Amino acid sequence: MTYFDVVVIGGGPSGLMAGIAAAEQGRKVLLVDKGDKLGRKLAISGGGRCNVTNRLSVDEIIKHIPGNGRFLHSALSLFSNEDIIVFFEKLGIELKEEDHGRMFPVTDKAQSVVDALIDRLNTLKVKIWTDCPVKDVHYENGRVSSVQLHNRETIETRAVVIAVGGKSVPHTGSTGDGYAWAEKAGHTITELFPTEVPITSSEPFIKEKTLQGLSLRNIALSVLNQKGKPLITHQMDMLFTHFGVSGPAVLRCSQFVVKEQRKTGKKEVTLSLDVIPEKNEEMLFQEIINIIKTDPKKALKNSLKGLLPERYMLFLLERNGIDPLASGNSISHEKIRSFVKSCKQFQFRVNGTLSLEKAFVTGGGVSVKEIEPQTMASKKMDGLYFCGEILDIHGYTGGYNITSALVTGRLAGLNAGKFSAHH
Repeated sequence: MTYFDVVVIGGGPSGLMAGIAAAEQGRKVLLVDKGDKLGRKLAISGGGRCNVTNRLSVDEIIKHIPGNGRFLHSALSLFSNEDIIVFFEKLGIELKEEDHGRMFPVTDKAQSVVDALIDRLNTLKVKIWTDCPVKDVHYENGRVSSVQLHNRETIETRAVVIAVGGKSVPHTGSTGDGYAWAEKAGHTITELFPTEVPITSSEPFIKEKTLQGLSLRNIALSVLNQKGKPLITHQMDMLFTHFGVSGPAVLRCSQFVVKEQRKTGKKEVTLSLDVIPEKNEEMLFQEIINIIKTDPKKALKNSLKGLLPERYMLFLLERNGIDPLASGNSISHEKIRSFVKSCKQFQFRVNGTLSLEKAFVTGGGVSVKEIEPQTMASKKMDGLYFCGEILDIHGYTGGYNITSALVTGRLAGLNAGKFSAHH
């Protein structure tokens, strides 16, 4: 029978951090991963550049983690995003800041981050077993007793850190294995749903691919409730696709579409798109009237050049029954007002999102009410720790989910190490 003080299951960002932190306590640590290499999701994150963390204030970071971000308050006070930056710099990974506080390695290579973490594990003599799926986690008398591998081997241990991820991006290995082990220990798994995921629509203009491939910069996209009031608005870029809409603003709105569908029991939800968020309707109306006055005979589409992307402008003119080649002075004020309204609030129906497997992030997971917020310890089972995406914590893309994974991983490993030393 093999024995380790701490067994970490899962070699993603939170598992790697946990393995390092446990080994720094001088414990005998085993890290097992079912894949052939560690850090697979980390290596493809941030477009292969790895958005390691975010430099915004802790309060801002929590705001960008709409799924239970507040649970991370005490964790971030113990190991903050600034501590993450120092941690990587000590490992020889210099970071640089980009837009919205996003931190990337100076090398622009995600693999260099993964390699630095693995080097640190090796220096600390952590045993790493890859291609090693875990079959089950066993508990006895209210505490962790052993981890059983698929090849029937059983490893005795005092502490287990479950860092197996959620169900998103399954080709990197996260296929939801850990939920059963958590439930067996008495934990509640909140309903799983896709977040940070493209949105689908069966509107005729989507089906007909009228706007497919068009990307709009710095628009404001809102998800409306049944009364037509915005639940959330995100001002970023977006893209029309063959199945619906995508791009940063859409990814951030996606979980609100899912929540509204669940709340109302209706399939369709309305989105409202404002393509000129910096001007209100009246300002925009007056501006267009003045543009037309300067050259009343000019074709409207030429007068409006530069006000909004041409392909989208032609689409909105057509929807309002306005001939783009007609001269500006031949079009009624009423028609111009309706066109301005479309610029500011073009509403269209969406009917869901791509699947959980296609999502960047899993919403739902092990309920944070059952986790000690300063240690990541299970409140249900001694010696059991959770970190990363298996927890019911989800953030927007931009370094927030990885920050959550690194912070919770660090604390889970640290406290699993301490626990195994004292029990």
